[in-house]
Amino acid sequence: MSAAVPTDDPLVRERAHLTSSRAALRAMREEVEALDIKDVTANWVNSIVLERQIEDRIKALADLAHTPLFFGRLDYLPPAQQGQRFYIGRRHVHDAHGDPMVIDWRAPVSQPYYQASRKDPRDVGLRRRFGYTGGELTAYEDERLADPAEPERTSRLLQAEIERPRVGPMRDIVATIQPEQDEIVRSDLSGTLCVQGGPGTGKTAVGLHRVAYLLYAHRERLARTGTLVIGPNRSFLQYIEQVLPALGELEVKQATVDDLVAHVEVRGTDEAATAVVKGDARMAEVLRRAVRSHVTLPTEPLMVVRGSRRWRVPAYELEEIVRELTERDIRYGAAREALPQRIAHAVLVRMEQAGEAPDDRVQNAVARNPAVKAVVKECWPPVEPAKLVLRLLGDPEFLAEHAAGLLSDEEQKLLLWTKPARSVRTAKWSAADAVLIDEATDLVERTHSLGHVVLDEAQDLSPMQYRAVGRRCTTGSATVLGDLAQGTTPWATRSWEAALEHLGKPEARVEELTAGFRVPSEVIAYASRLLPHMAPGLAPVESVRENPGAFEIRRADGPSDAAVVAACADALAHEGSIGLIAADARIAPLAAALEAAGMPCLSPGEETTAASRLTLVPATLAKGLEYDHVVLDEPAAVVDGEPDERTGLRRLYVALTRAVSGLTIVHAAPLPEQLEPVAARG
Repeated sequence: MSAAVPTDDPLVRERAHLTSSRAALRAMREEVEALDIKDVTANWVNSIVLERQIEDRIKALADLAHTPLFFGRLDYLPPAQQGQRFYIGRRHVHDAHGDPMVIDWRAPVSQPYYQASRKDPRDVGLRRRFGYTGGELTAYEDERLADPAEPERTSRLLQAEIERPRVGPMRDIVATIQPEQDEIVRSDLSGTLCVQGGPGTGKTAVGLHRVAYLLYAHRERLARTGTLVIGPNRSFLQYIEQVLPALGELEVKQATVDDLVAHVEVRGTDEAATAVVKGDARMAEVLRRAVRSHVTLPTEPLMVVRGSRRWRVPAYELEEIVRELTERDIRYGAAREALPQRIAHAVLVRMEQAGEAPDDRVQNAVARNPAVKAVVKECWPPVEPAKLVLRLLGDPEFLAEHAAGLLSDEEQKLLLWTKPARSVRTAKWSAADAVLIDEATDLVERTHSLGHVVLDEAQDLSPMQYRAVGRRCTTGSATVLGDLAQGTTPWATRSWEAALEHLGKPEARVEELTAGFRVPSEVIAYASRLLPHMAPGLAPVESVRENPGAFEIRRADGPSDAAVVAACADALAHEGSIGLIAADARIAPLAAALEAAGMPCLSPGEETTAASRLTLVPATLAKGLEYDHVVLDEPAAVVDGEPDERTGLRRLYVALTRAVSGLTIVHAAPLPEQLEPVAARG
């Protein structure tokens, strides 16, 4: 609660509370730093674990100079919460007596900050928002929710925070979470949630804040089971990597799908048609058949010699054991481990019938008997997943046997390597091959499951990639984030229902975010012209930005390189980050033109700074990234860089919607007809 300050100026009092809160946070950190654990732990292993926990706690209590400790205040009406006042911030801060000075935004008492309204004030009399400049509290704004005479108005500070220019990686949005976003963030851990959201709707931020909320509400459970954020590429992960640490969450791992399935070194690429077949869900059954084909039924009886006694198990009984394990359809490796024990049990039954009293030690000894091992090796040999996939892709007869009735002859030809590899090490595996190996690996041995997985830009995954992700949360839940209109792979999903089925979460709830907070209204309206041609039936995003943003189309006379450099120079005259997005084939000449003009640029993933704000972005890496101002080079080249027009238009849609404040399109070639001015088309 707020400390008393002898002044009538509310801003002075709030600044004093901020100063006191920072001092309290510093005291909390110093208290942890002063902990002496020399005589606390019983052994060195516990000591290392405790030291690491203390180090993480110290990091979590860091006071970031440009990150305000609190961004809002709630004054409750009595008798709710005893009429108390709470400051809402990124983390909990208490004073020396344990009384709260800042309440974590995830706490139940903080929820009305995001959900309360005049129609439903939730016992809140006043909601105060704070404005900051460079970490200093400079403004406040009040909403008296219990006063029916006060007019409804849009928060000026809220709009300013949403539209604030940025440099560096992605920021958290705890100060600007909207009611519909908050409902998704606080959804229960037990259910899987799919969020369809167009550009600028905040779906990525919502997914990350959902992780932070779940770790707050279910920390002990998720500490045991683990959490994972999956992004489309390394550049994207570098862009979002500071969001969770800023919220005090340091233990969440981040990866791409390629990282998850990195069983082999990927050195090759597939043609689009081949990659589509390899990513098809039918490949799961092809692999299952191929794995199970290694099982053969015994034809000879088993003779186990123990001391002076011989114990015989007839072939038909061995066959029954093998069939029973096969019909149970448990994982191949688990069944192989169970087989010698089942055979040993059959031997023990005979021992008991002969009047002996064998125990578990005898059964284990029989299971290790050379004769039993020989039967297991013959009937249920070990399977190496990479070698299995190698054979499928290199042996036409083996593939045909297990793809019969599933894949056509033409599809099988697409799968087969023109030059079969001799070994797993020398094979030029593709990214799609690695996913197949992951599927085969899971057929042999169960994949470890996590408590919660966040999958971003999910629309671009193949069915087999969905299965790979789903294996990582079979006993947990998932948050799936994406936009069907931004699917730019040949195997991009057409519906969330199909995607969730492949993920193994058909019961998942699908929510749609349609309010655009990040992309200016003029920009999103222009980009939405493409929707009928690439994603008919999908609702366009409706920008709620009061500032329409800057939007300009520049026609270059001759090659566009000089015009692009000029547009970048104009953008650099304003605050914030600048992204120059171009077709991949145009990146090298544009980099040379910028260098000749003395304008250094960064690559996607490299952190922007006040001195270096311009990033040169290949169109294929633009997804998920945001820049205050975007210069888009040659839209037609972006479309032509894809294998078909539909995919090209989707790639262009992504590039057009990366701008937060302004977009400048530069072109010498004609614009795609879908983007031509109405008069020109008419």
